[in-house]
Amino acid sequence: MSKKFILVSDGMDADVFKGLQGVEEFEVHPVKKVTPEEYQELLPKVEGLVIRSASKVLPETLEKAVNLKYVIRAGEGTDNIDKAACEAKGVKVSNTPGANANSAAEHAIALMMTVLRNTAKADASMKAGKWEKSKLAGMELWNKKVGIVGFGKIAQLVAKRISGFEPQVMFFDPFVETTDIPYAKKADSLEKIFSECDIITIHLPLMDATKGMINSELLNMMKQNAILINASRGKIVDEEALYNTLKEGKIAGAGFDVFANEPLEDGSKLRELDNLVMTPHLGASTAEASLRVGQMAAHQLQEFFLNGNLLHEVKSK
Repeated sequence: MSKKFILVSDGMDADVFKGLQGVEEFEVHPVKKVTPEEYQELLPKVEGLVIRSASKVLPETLEKAVNLKYVIRAGEGTDNIDKAACEAKGVKVSNTPGANANSAAEHAIALMMTVLRNTAKADASMKAGKWEKSKLAGMELWNKKVGIVGFGKIAQLVAKRISGFEPQVMFFDPFVETTDIPYAKKADSLEKIFSECDIITIHLPLMDATKGMINSELLNMMKQNAILINASRGKIVDEEALYNTLKEGKIAGAGFDVFANEPLEDGSKLRELDNLVMTPHLGASTAEASLRVGQMAAHQLQEFFLNGNLLHEVKSK
């Protein structure tokens, strides 16, 4: 039996990658992270492909990847994979659900605390030789009304992890009717979340129905002392509307880990805002998440190619 050529394009835990290289039936590309140019050059050979958020699998990718049989998104969101095009070519697609959920939830909470307590501003101020104690006074998370948009695994972990702050949690998700989190109550509309909550955190997948969902109309409903957090997908929020809302001081601030275009363009107006905390899509970027995601992806590759089992398949509809 000929060996299956496996490419890990966007990085993987070193020990997991080494273990994958030890699978006799696989020929694993010797580098666990490749440049975009190398990615394009290797596509004709690839049979099994593991990607994170940087690499894309689009129709033009599939035209080059003539031997591709299986794509694994090492993470949960699969918006960088054209799943319909994969189905048309007979290429199977999986993700690694839940493996990085805790890391993403913790990062959303970190953004909340950073915006509320002005810690990023305070650090920059101190390093500039200043002592701006009164200027940098912040707000507490304790007993705040927290609105969660989307209530899947990550969102529910956020709700559980902040329980020690005794918040009032309200969530909106048309696909979730009940929850085992007693202090989390379902809102009957998105408008209720945006008009009543002190902190709003977004946890939605990117799809046609959610693209641009958070628009100027909703942002204008927010209270002036409210903050907005997005650690899900950038295109869910209208960035022009976000910029205007923050520039005009209509809300207290925001914390974003994701953007419509990544990496964020050099000329992005969002860089001008001092009431926006930004991180470069770090939600799943922890050593622990990398290990869990890598272990799951490696197991899926072996199950698919060696045992004929397809785990955690993701389809276009």
